[in-house]
Amino acid sequence: MGALGKSFMLLAVGCLFAGTFICGTACADTVILKQGQTLTGEILADKSTHIYLDIGFEVLTIPKTGILEYEYSGDDGEQQIVAEKSAEVASSVRLSGRLYKTANLKKTTIEEGVERVSEAVVKVSSPAGMGSGFFLNEDGYLITNYHVIEKETRIEVTVFRSTANGFEKSKFKKVKIEAINPFVDLALLKVEALGESKVKYAYLGDMDRMEVGQAVFAIGNPLGLERTVTDGVISTKNRAFEGLVYIQTNADINPGNSGGPLFNLAGEVVGVTNMGYIFFGGLGFAIPIDYVKHFIDNRDAFAYDKDNPNTGYRYLQPEPRRNRQKPGFLKSKGQ
Repeated sequence: MGALGKSFMLLAVGCLFAGTFICGTACADTVILKQGQTLTGEILADKSTHIYLDIGFEVLTIPKTGILEYEYSGDDGEQQIVAEKSAEVASSVRLSGRLYKTANLKKTTIEEGVERVSEAVVKVSSPAGMGSGFFLNEDGYLITNYHVIEKETRIEVTVFRSTANGFEKSKFKKVKIEAINPFVDLALLKVEALGESKVKYAYLGDMDRMEVGQAVFAIGNPLGLERTVTDGVISTKNRAFEGLVYIQTNADINPGNSGGPLFNLAGEVVGVTNMGYIFFGGLGFAIPIDYVKHFIDNRDAFAYDKDNPNTGYRYLQPEPRRNRQKPGFLKSKGQ
């Protein structure tokens, strides 16, 4: 943490008691910092990158990158959550052995949503082609489609980081296949040797909170056009194909989008894009997030092993017999 960050944290801790005393928890807005401190007061302004909090005797400018959650207090005294879940909830998710996190984020615009989550989306490349994916956590675990890496072990992941001059690309060639499920078309990868690199990750949403007509957007690399954003709505939540249920959307899904996330307006992943009709616009499909969670939670059952014939390699069946007559050794026995 830099000197400015340390100074802010000291100021926040020093102001915690005073802000609580003046405003009172029953009527005050609440800000929970990622370091665990809680500030109370009145939120005067909510900007795209900062919020301004009046703690009674001073107004604090707090960058959103340092905020875990902030809540507004309604007139009836009930607080309305408008950002991420508390640190306690987030910690319990990781302690349970899960690789992903969930949250109940505030809905916003597509523009702000893209700014919030675009760095979590990556490009996944192999000698056979390329697709998309997204990080599940800061440790480098990511999800993509199985068909993006099918029959391949040399995988490269390109990460896009936002800078003052735009996005810069970092390529990672040491990528491990953790688990695959060809039947649901999902693969779990891990970028190794991240070093000092910090990666952004996306929160997973909840199918129960999805509604037909809800606005969504996809980020991916269709036809190699990196970081392309398309938007639409959920056309239906349960379109059936070959025994599986898919989310149908009119957001454009093209080759290269495969494995990328489908977001709701809160920036939560609600599906993994994997199919689209090139010649019929408005027909895109995504794997529901419930399938994704089940795959990750049961990743040991789908663990990748290059020596196991069930790891996704397709073995060719022997050609059928061309001579339909009975084998000679049977004839010799009078059969």
